Amino acid sequence: MASETAEHILDVAQNLVVAGGYNGFSYADIAEEIGIRKASIHHHFPTKAELTLALVNRYTALAADGLAYISREIPDPEAKLNAYLGYWEKCITDGSQPFCLCAMLAGEIEMLPEPVAAKVRGHFENLAAWLAQVLKAGVEQKRFWLTGTPEAEAHILLATVHGAMLSARALGNPALFGTIVRAQLARPRP
Repeated sequence: MASETAEHILDVAQNLVVAGGYNGFSYADIAEEIGIRKASIHHHFPTKAELTLALVNRYTALAADGLAYISREIPDPEAKLNAYLGYWEKCITDGSQPFCLCAMLAGEIEMLPEPVAAKVRGHFENLAAWLAQVLKAGVEQKRFWLTGTPEAEAHILLATVHGAMLSARALGNPALFGTIVRAQLARPRP
């Protein structure tokens, strides 16, 4: 279990990464935001790569827990997709999480330390696998009709979700996210 200070460092780092990417923040930025010395940050996270890896590990664990919860608590495939998309729509609309941390880092994947890049890739692989399972269940229950394989359609949906985040951010219109993903969600229905 991380200390309260370490968690605070991760919270601030996450906001900075979401705002400007891996190369858009420094320990000095975190220290200024929290009101501590850079040496205190180095005590918890000796390098920026270790800090970012801890951040991505925390983020992906929370995402995995969220997907497990949806899988366990919501039996209907369409409702599962709505829960996943609704989570992001709420976060983007209320500003609580305006962008996916891993999506932001994926834009810099070639510049990331390999352990961080591998964890980011793993996050997208896990999301795509989960979406493919949901879409496959929807096909089996005759709730969805797909033009491609569940795996291919999962990647299309994943790209749509993250592209919608980007469009909403670029145009300063959080409601645009919902408009885009609802149109995509209507696509796999019979």
